[in-house]
Amino acid sequence: MSFLRKPENLSLLCEFYEYTMANGYMRSGKKDSLACFDLYFRQVPDNGGFAIAAGLDTVIEYIENLRFSEADIEFLRSKGIFCEEFLDYLKNFEFKCDIMAVPEGTPVYPNEPILTVKGPAIQAQMLETIMLLTVNHQSLIATKSNRIVRAAQGRDVFEFGSRRAQGNDAAVYGARASYIAGCSGTACTICEPLFGIPAVGTMAHSWVQMYGSEYEAFANYAKYYPDNCTLLIDTYNVLKSGLPNAIKVHKQVLQPMGKRLKGVRVDSGDITYLTKKVRKALDDEGMQDCKIFVSNSLDEYIIRDILLQGAQIDFFGVGERLITSKSEPVFGGVYKLVAAEQDGLLVPKIKISENVEKITTPGYKKIYRLFSNRTGNMVADLIALYDEQFDFSKPITLFDPVHTWKRKTFDDYTVKELLVPIYKGGRLVYDSPSIQHIRAYCKEQIGKIWDEVLRFENPQNYYVDLSDKLWNVRQELLRNAGESE
Repeated sequence: MSFLRKPENLSLLCEFYEYTMANGYMRSGKKDSLACFDLYFRQVPDNGGFAIAAGLDTVIEYIENLRFSEADIEFLRSKGIFCEEFLDYLKNFEFKCDIMAVPEGTPVYPNEPILTVKGPAIQAQMLETIMLLTVNHQSLIATKSNRIVRAAQGRDVFEFGSRRAQGNDAAVYGARASYIAGCSGTACTICEPLFGIPAVGTMAHSWVQMYGSEYEAFANYAKYYPDNCTLLIDTYNVLKSGLPNAIKVHKQVLQPMGKRLKGVRVDSGDITYLTKKVRKALDDEGMQDCKIFVSNSLDEYIIRDILLQGAQIDFFGVGERLITSKSEPVFGGVYKLVAAEQDGLLVPKIKISENVEKITTPGYKKIYRLFSNRTGNMVADLIALYDEQFDFSKPITLFDPVHTWKRKTFDDYTVKELLVPIYKGGRLVYDSPSIQHIRAYCKEQIGKIWDEVLRFENPQNYYVDLSDKLWNVRQELLRNAGESE
């Protein structure tokens, strides 16, 4: 359980229209009418090739504690627009929805459901805000973090953004998302007892400034933390004072104790130039084992560029541009109705827009991911209606749902169904894995993505196709909508 759960419950953490619509469903006799919603996104942040799904565990935590208190009921009654039948329904609330979702850490692509909800329209509608704010935020930070981790080319990246996050939840759950996506630890201390994410950190410039000299500051730190001493060497001047004082402390304080200086950190200046000079000086002193840690407003592009320039870096600390996804701080996930009950049948529904990218894909659906047996890489996703059956022992031809003349046949492949049951009839049936398991799974799955899709600029589009049946349903709904005007 998270320390972030406030003393007051979060049942009213939703947009007000969710309650006005729910009350309307009650009054119009649709209390138990089934509805299906998809949560998906339209575009990968930073124009990347894929995103990483995260936030499911937090969604589960919310639903497991979803209750309406007397204070909640009284507040809604005070608005003067809700019928007593609806308020009584909330007072005796019992969750009854089915939820399917892709496991956290799964690479996902635009316009395919990350999560689906099927259940009473009242309840399915009421989940919109919490679903979106949770999955949007954590998927955004996971996606950004993985870009940064990949730019580091195997070097450890630590999340250092707590102070720049937009509030407690963003700091804590952002650190969680970053760890899932490949960061090695976090400066956010509470994440270790909460989630088991290693908490790391050394000193700030204020430590150095508190003492009469830089050498005194370093010497004291080394005496107190001799087994894991990393010194921040840019408070005054990296090459003229910080580095010489760090080397002196290594020789005069740590070595007599039988210890070694573990690292130095640079937080400003020309990182490439400075780390080259620092590395040479440390090596000349026989300190090849002393690591170089850098921070200072880093992102994937800066990291990539300084490494190309020959920067000598062992570890990265990345803060504000990771924890806020500064370059693109909105994930853009949406929660759309895709089917509703009519005359006892679940009927596909579509939303049409002048913006083609906003036209929804109707129906209660499932997703199959195809993997090449020759390479092990993922090659395409197939979105189909939930009741469709396929013979995956035979070659399958998929087509682009927009540019339908683009077709590809796959004949040597393995299939995995992506959406897994989370709730059935309101009962939790999913056993959430540990965060270490999620992180390992995420790394494994990203290892199955083609290099062309991993590119930061102009990545290759990954195939996300519709089944023939689903495509035909969508086209029919579009035609019928046009004829009804």
